[in-house]
Amino acid sequence: MTEPIMKRAKGDGVGIQLALWESEGENVFCIHGLTANSRCWDRIASGLNPQFRVLAMDLRGRGLSDKPLTGYSIHQHVEDVAALLEDQMLERVTLMGHSLGAYISLALAARYPDRVRKLILMDAGGHLEQAQWDKIHVAIKPAVDRLGQVFPTFEHYTAPLKLAPFLQPWTRFMDTYFRYETEEVSGGVRSRTPVEAILEEITHIRDFKAKPLYPAISCPVLILRATNGILSQEDLVLPEDAAERMVNEMAHAECVDVLNSNHYSILFGENEMRDRAIGNFLLR
Repeated sequence: MTEPIMKRAKGDGVGIQLALWESEGENVFCIHGLTANSRCWDRIASGLNPQFRVLAMDLRGRGLSDKPLTGYSIHQHVEDVAALLEDQMLERVTLMGHSLGAYISLALAARYPDRVRKLILMDAGGHLEQAQWDKIHVAIKPAVDRLGQVFPTFEHYTAPLKLAPFLQPWTRFMDTYFRYETEEVSGGVRSRTPVEAILEEITHIRDFKAKPLYPAISCPVLILRATNGILSQEDLVLPEDAAERMVNEMAHAECVDVLNSNHYSILFGENEMRDRAIGNFLLR
């Protein structure tokens, strides 16, 4: 595993923490999911570096970025990323987003097309009906419920996570990720992420309209779709029909089904199919 350089940067009126895997190669800018942080990209970034220069941010409210009381929406994150690109003097980047990060990447590519060379959407970005969001909400509830809870030790914090079927197998990448997620407080450790920020975020995600953005995406797009759900096949974050619509309605989009992966393992796990698809797409 290649350790990143951690640095501060300027978002849209907030301080943002960046993880940087330095290189002379092209810039790949990574955006994480709902309750995640920049270190969820360690495995993928280690595989891309040093051929590519990889940057990953802590979204506002997560990790070591500032945590304002409000302002948690896809549109606000887009402005944070745009400000970061200016601050880091990055004229054009390949955007790679997972989950919520895929929706942010999609929205940014539609609003600022000149800033995005290519787009990688990892298991999200589809138009979903409210009934599907309900199923996803049930599946991610344990991840949201742990926010704000104080655990006696880091080992107590991770014990239930290590038993979760969708986080198998547990790896050193996940251990690093969850250590970065936690902070010491009176009585033990807890997540750095305030639950109020995530609850506001969830409300806005459900109201976000992805479909109208598809015709505005002019750059090449790679969609990576997990073929397994989180708890069952009913809670897919990117169902097959939603991915097909994305391919049909974006001018230069392709979809790769990452077999035997779920919403988490498509990011954290060792997966030759994912790595080959990303590598081939970036090198075109």
